[in-house]
Amino acid sequence: MAWGLMFSAVAAEPLTIVALGDSLTAGYGLDPAQGFVPQLQDWLVAQGQDVTVVNAGVSGDTTAGGLSRLEWSLAPGTDALIVTLGGNDMLRGLPPEESRANLDGILKGAQAKGLPVLLVAMQAPGNYGPDYKTAFDAIYPELAAQYGALLAPGFFAPLLDGGADPAAVQGLMQADGIHPNAEGVKRIVAGLGPLVIDLIAEAGRSQNP
Repeated sequence: MAWGLMFSAVAAEPLTIVALGDSLTAGYGLDPAQGFVPQLQDWLVAQGQDVTVVNAGVSGDTTAGGLSRLEWSLAPGTDALIVTLGGNDMLRGLPPEESRANLDGILKGAQAKGLPVLLVAMQAPGNYGPDYKTAFDAIYPELAAQYGALLAPGFFAPLLDGGADPAAVQGLMQADGIHPNAEGVKRIVAGLGPLVIDLIAEAGRSQNP
């Protein structure tokens, strides 16, 4: 009986998901409870998921920064990884091949630890030219296919679902026009949440092959 109780307690431990990202993950400009990670945590609990989401977002971070802190971000006990990086690479006009190499390193590191990954795509604007946009936008689907990662079409995709009116989308952003406000984050979480549940399911299968 004692062994059975011990195994039940182990099985009941929540999964831990690390959200590796930049200011979009960190919750820049928002009250602590209104950022992406706290709202995602609350949404998942409301869906009956026993999970802890760890905020490994650093404002201003690039894919290179994310790669450099990957090892210590993936503390023992981590079960899955969400990657939301690349926006600052794009804003700085960094070469797409550099961003690809860094994201490849992140996914390779997660794979070495047996961690399932949800990769959240970024899209470059057209003002860098069509070649840059084509090269940058291709990074995410190609790496997701290479590593068998789950792919979210874009962090802001839930705000644009159904061809939303740009003026309405603007009302979901902070004054800087770059970061979502609390209501915007709420909608983003509702859009990305089902993919995070898929990630949780993959993490559960990897724990119990």
